[in-house]
Amino acid sequence: MIWGEPVKHPLAEGALGQQETMAKMEVKTSLLDNMIGVGDMVLLEPLNEDTVIDNLKKRFDHNEIYTYIGSVVISVNPYRSLPIYSPEKVEDYRNRNFYELSPHIFALSDEAYRSLRDQDKDQCILITGESGAGKTEASKLVMSYVAAVCGKGAEVNQVKEQLLQSNPVLEAFGNAKTVRNDNSSRFGKYMDIEFDFKGDPLGGVISNYLLEKSRVVKQPRGERNFHVFYQLLSGASEELLNKLKLERDFSRYNYLSLDSAKVNGVDDAANFRTVRNAMQIVGFMDHEAESVLEVVAAVLKLGNIEFKPESRVNGLDESKIKDKNELKEICELTGIDQSVLERAFSFRTVEAKQEKVSTTLNVAQAYYARDALAKNLYSRLFSWLVNRINESIKAQTKVRKKVMGVLDIYGFEIFEDNSFEQFIINYCNEKLQQIFIELTLKEEQEEYIREDIEWTHIEYFNNAIICDLIENNTNGILAMLDEECLRPGTVTDETFLEKLNQVCATHQHFESRMSKCSRFLNDTSLPHSCFRIQHYAGKVLYQVEGFVDKNNDLLYRDLSQAMWKAGHALIKSLFPEGNPAKINLKRPPTAGSQFKASVATLMKNLQTKNPNYIRCIKPNDKKAAHIFNEGLVCHQVRYLGLLENVRVRRAGYAFRQAYEPCLERYKMLCKQTWPHWKGPARAGVEVLFNELEIPVEEYSFGRSKIFIRNPRTLFKLEDLRKQRLEDLATLIQKIYRGWKCRTHFLLMRKSQIVIAAWFRRYAQQKRYQQIKSSALVIQSYIRGWKARKILRELKHQKRCEEAVTTIAAYWHGTQARRELSRLKAEARNKHAIAVIWAYWLGSKARRELKRLKEEARRKHAVAVIWAYWLGLKVRREYRKFFRANAGKKIYEFTLQRIVQKYFLEMKNKVPSLSPIDKNWPSRPYLFLDSTHKELKRIFHLWRCKKYRDQFTDQQKLIYEEKLEASELFKDKKALYPSSVGQPFQGPYLEINKNPKYKKLKDAIEEKIIIAEVVNKINRANGKSTSRIFLLTNNNLLLADQKSGQIKSEVPLVDVTKVSMSSQNDGFFAIHLKEGCEAASKGDFLFSSDHLIEMATKLYRTTLSQTKQKLNIEISDDSCTLYLGAVPEDGLLKKRRLQGTSEGGAHSSGWSRIGATSPTTDGALAQAKVSFSVKLVQVNKENNPSRLARAVVEEDNLSSLGDTLMKTIYLFLQLSTNMLHEGRNERCLQNATGSRVLWPNQSCVTRALKQYLFLVPTDPSICTTTTEPCDPPESKEQSCEEKHFVLVGTTHSFLQSAHGVSV
Repeated sequence: MIWGEPVKHPLAEGALGQQETMAKMEVKTSLLDNMIGVGDMVLLEPLNEDTVIDNLKKRFDHNEIYTYIGSVVISVNPYRSLPIYSPEKVEDYRNRNFYELSPHIFALSDEAYRSLRDQDKDQCILITGESGAGKTEASKLVMSYVAAVCGKGAEVNQVKEQLLQSNPVLEAFGNAKTVRNDNSSRFGKYMDIEFDFKGDPLGGVISNYLLEKSRVVKQPRGERNFHVFYQLLSGASEELLNKLKLERDFSRYNYLSLDSAKVNGVDDAANFRTVRNAMQIVGFMDHEAESVLEVVAAVLKLGNIEFKPESRVNGLDESKIKDKNELKEICELTGIDQSVLERAFSFRTVEAKQEKVSTTLNVAQAYYARDALAKNLYSRLFSWLVNRINESIKAQTKVRKKVMGVLDIYGFEIFEDNSFEQFIINYCNEKLQQIFIELTLKEEQEEYIREDIEWTHIEYFNNAIICDLIENNTNGILAMLDEECLRPGTVTDETFLEKLNQVCATHQHFESRMSKCSRFLNDTSLPHSCFRIQHYAGKVLYQVEGFVDKNNDLLYRDLSQAMWKAGHALIKSLFPEGNPAKINLKRPPTAGSQFKASVATLMKNLQTKNPNYIRCIKPNDKKAAHIFNEGLVCHQVRYLGLLENVRVRRAGYAFRQAYEPCLERYKMLCKQTWPHWKGPARAGVEVLFNELEIPVEEYSFGRSKIFIRNPRTLFKLEDLRKQRLEDLATLIQKIYRGWKCRTHFLLMRKSQIVIAAWFRRYAQQKRYQQIKSSALVIQSYIRGWKARKILRELKHQKRCEEAVTTIAAYWHGTQARRELSRLKAEARNKHAIAVIWAYWLGSKARRELKRLKEEARRKHAVAVIWAYWLGLKVRREYRKFFRANAGKKIYEFTLQRIVQKYFLEMKNKVPSLSPIDKNWPSRPYLFLDSTHKELKRIFHLWRCKKYRDQFTDQQKLIYEEKLEASELFKDKKALYPSSVGQPFQGPYLEINKNPKYKKLKDAIEEKIIIAEVVNKINRANGKSTSRIFLLTNNNLLLADQKSGQIKSEVPLVDVTKVSMSSQNDGFFAIHLKEGCEAASKGDFLFSSDHLIEMATKLYRTTLSQTKQKLNIEISDDSCTLYLGAVPEDGLLKKRRLQGTSEGGAHSSGWSRIGATSPTTDGALAQAKVSFSVKLVQVNKENNPSRLARAVVEEDNLSSLGDTLMKTIYLFLQLSTNMLHEGRNERCLQNATGSRVLWPNQSCVTRALKQYLFLVPTDPSICTTTTEPCDPPESKEQSCEEKHFVLVGTTHSFLQSAHGVSV
């Protein structure tokens, strides 16, 4: 046995097994555990209306708002938040049996979802109840639970988010505050959620039924219009309200009721932001959302149009609009011609075959037309919203889909005044009740047959007779209403009621005071202008007033055609019948027939799916928590048919359960089945029921379930189980206490043995340590005595050895000192001899050196004299063969050889062709310094050209743009250096790929050169607005960033200048031509992170399209930029004035450097003017060397003319180093033909040809400001001939070594 291990006992083991079993049972809480009231009212005993209401009240008081009737969930609105919808609750009900936990809406949702996913059955969840009972919240809970338990993933989450966010949009446009509910759905909604084979949502489809559009123009007292009107006025920004021509004050609008404009606990502004965000998530584009709000604003403003009567000449009354300002604003919003809409409100055109009759409308008819237009406009907008949401949330794949439908529709309505809307709603509830009964009975029968249980016929009330009364095609109420609406002649609500009295008088569910049935003649509770129908939920009295008008739902054709002519795309699409090309004289279907067809389609759809029901009940009319109005609940229990539902479920067997959970719950009641049953579950249940002696007629065995007939039997089983659990708990406690005591005793006995063993061991160890320490003490004393004895002997021996060593050391020292003295004396003698010998040798060497120097001087003198003699003889002999300038010829020949050698060496030492290679051979001779530098520059330009030839067209374009940016901004704009390493991308916004900008892409047909988001600065208040900056080949466009709508379009020919500061900022202004259309609002001021790129591309595009250079002005103030500071002498002043005003060449013959055509480009012109200043200053000194240096030092000139001038400088510099100052000036004059410092380009070209090919000098080859020099005399040799060797060598080297053609 291991110490510390508990002892296992058979009884304790059995108790632990029971504990584990009980723990498992506690985790899976059953519907019957800790039951408050009755969780499933099928088990209610006795069953009557009072017990049903008492059971609901008892559970409501304990926050149990959900109750079952079989598989039907009853939900009582708590009017407060309860902690029963947390993620933990979702996990509790996930993949659990329907009856395994307490009643909850999550249980029904999980059951429907698992049936759809695992059994491949399409499901539908029908949520019914009166207004304020919580139907909308129940549908949200169902959808949120399904979204929580289905699959995950980016695409799946997006679909779920779109499905969930469709609710806020539809609630804003379809819900309103009523006296019974602050968020009442005023339309019916059916949503089909589509899933794939894995159970992941793919999309959905929404159907809407009978929007209460009459609420748009009139609301009952204490109620509001639809939420969106109040949300728009409360939450929209001032800018948006101004754009929609609205004001924030509710009292300004006749269609909004003021007594309930504000609702406690409702933040309309926050809800508006939620709706806008939801529309964006669902997939509404910005322009679509704006169009929807514009239609809403138009509906609001329609209510402010008022009419006044006006008599015509013929005596007929005509209506006129009192204040046309409202009409004007509506036309501006919708894009309708004001005269067209005004005529549509005043006249009505009736078409019959080929004839058209136009009649005037009186004031009442005009108001009717106005309200009809408002109702139709809002109703069609709502239908468009539903269709638009369906486009966004519909499944994108075409695979086979599973469907779960959620129906959130109005409940049965019984008001004090019931009209056409309540009649249609109650008709829909009759159809739902009919299909509920049929499907419930069908489900019961199928389960009985599936479980092989005998089916007995169930008696129930069939409301098919009521449905037939309403929807019969020949004598139904809807058919007669349609017939009355289509009948020619005078048609009123009274004639419709008379027809009902004639046809339906004998029907047992129809009552009328005017019918032929005598039993209603004296019924004072039944007014004369009403009829009463006995529905399945009770009798409802309907006011016949308004039935005909509401069923007709007419909109005058003039108004439809006016709406179709609107410039507003959305409004035009809402009225397709207004198209004159598609005029249909056929009368449109009535509202009743449309709703009847929709209900028929809905019923057909529901019958193909497995139904799941949620019945919602409102506990009170005060919308307050903790209040349970029994009378109100009793009324709802009746018209929901809950008691009838319970009776149908209890007609056969009240309770059924699978064998496994039944045996698991009640196995402790029988010794044979406790604690473990080895056989099949059904056999165990049979043994259990036989042991308990339950009568055979109280239960029946199916294939997989046991069926219990009476709830009393189930309650008896529960009582026995509860008592048995108490006995088992006592047994477990007894066995546990015995096991615990035995374990404690054995542990103490084992501990005593261990303690004794450890004590004995400790005592022996202590005694051993004492003996050991005594032995160690004795041993230490003996070892110490021996050590001291040996130490004394060693010390004596050591002292003897040290004495001998000391004596020997003293003796050796005496001997060493004697030897040292002898050696020192001997060394002194040897040193004296060496010194004497050295002095003697030095004296001897100096005498010999003097003799050799004298002899060398004599030999050198003889050689010099001989050389001079030989030279004299040679000069005398050959003087007649040489001319006077022979020395110069020799000098030139020597110089030619040196230069030739220099070029040949340069050919072998030339560096690589990489433009970034900085290596260059060192200069061999000082006088070749300038030539060496010029060759380095020419070679670098040549290899740069070779490198550029390798570029593609795209790369050349990129470098050209970069070079253009360098010329425009280098050393002028502080932002330029940071832009050098950034590539120019152009279209930063991928407009072609982004569906958000599809409309913007379609509107632009030209190629987009640049597309970037910039901040447009408002000059009035300094605020910035994000705009899309678009540059095309011919235009500059500004578009809204959110909607993509084009705000401004400026032709490039209207752009005159771009100005900016020299600082490190992104602000720039675009100046427009005065008088152009785009300049009406002034110039544009922008801020951008890509200022350099945008200005460069704008400059190049303008130059390409208009053939004119765009002025780029860079200055830190608002004044005009000039081209640098020029000294104010006479010639320069004239030069500056001509260069800045005319922009062309000087009349005196001076041409601007590196350019052949006039230009006003700022940076280049400034560089060239400054260079001209240098030349004028050098010309005053008459120094050609400084002139040439001024040419080379100018780095801003890179054209062909500049290259030729720098080449001329190379030869002038060489000449300057070789010739005297006077000859150098002469050479410059011969080379250029005059004293002019800077000839024009043709003069330079010809002067270069003279240098390279000995073309005779002609003074007339250039135009100068001074008289030309005299040409060289024919007898004397010109400077060009003198420099032929040097120039020819340079030209040959450039052509042979590098292929440069100068």
